[in-house]
Amino acid sequence: MSESNHRQSDSGIVEEPLTEDPRPDGLQSAPSLVVLNTGNGKGKSSSAFGMMVRGLAVDWNVAVCQFIKSGDWRVGEEKMGRKLGVEWHSFGDGFTWDSDNLDHDRNIAREGWEQAAAVISGGDHQLVILDELTYLCSWGWIDTSEVVDTIKQRPDHVNIVITGRDAPQDLIDIADTVTEMTEIKHAYSQGIRAKRGIDY
Repeated sequence: MSESNHRQSDSGIVEEPLTEDPRPDGLQSAPSLVVLNTGNGKGKSSSAFGMMVRGLAVDWNVAVCQFIKSGDWRVGEEKMGRKLGVEWHSFGDGFTWDSDNLDHDRNIAREGWEQAAAVISGGDHQLVILDELTYLCSWGWIDTSEVVDTIKQRPDHVNIVITGRDAPQDLIDIADTVTEMTEIKHAYSQGIRAKRGIDY
């Protein structure tokens, strides 16, 4: 169900709460799901790491593959994930605008995707998070059709979460759930640095 049973009109006035069950008829279970978090707003990776915790809570084996963040950053999610037994891979080399060799970054991304594809097809995990993968596709660093094929051919029990801006339509098409994060306001655009514990 949604977070709230209240609907809000265009005028901002809260209407009456729902009185009929909004769930569709014929709900059924699926062996696994593909979730895609995209858009310009904050929260794409944070949502994925929330699912990481949920997976751990039901005793799933979880793997995280990060494609932009450098392994040297030791972000909070990685620190806690490793403590909780998450298999963690950092394939990125940092922000592209800090790079002095994009060809090197492209090669790292390609090698990282090959390892991530092996993690997916290996079937040892019930949840694989592909953090910031969309960038590699939209930049043409990896072939989106190859990503799509790998996800389609994954073992039945392997759930996939993909994050990143500008998700290609082919990824949107194969996902079961797609959420677009919309930025309304962000501290960074007001000149406030990213804050440890909130942003990373």
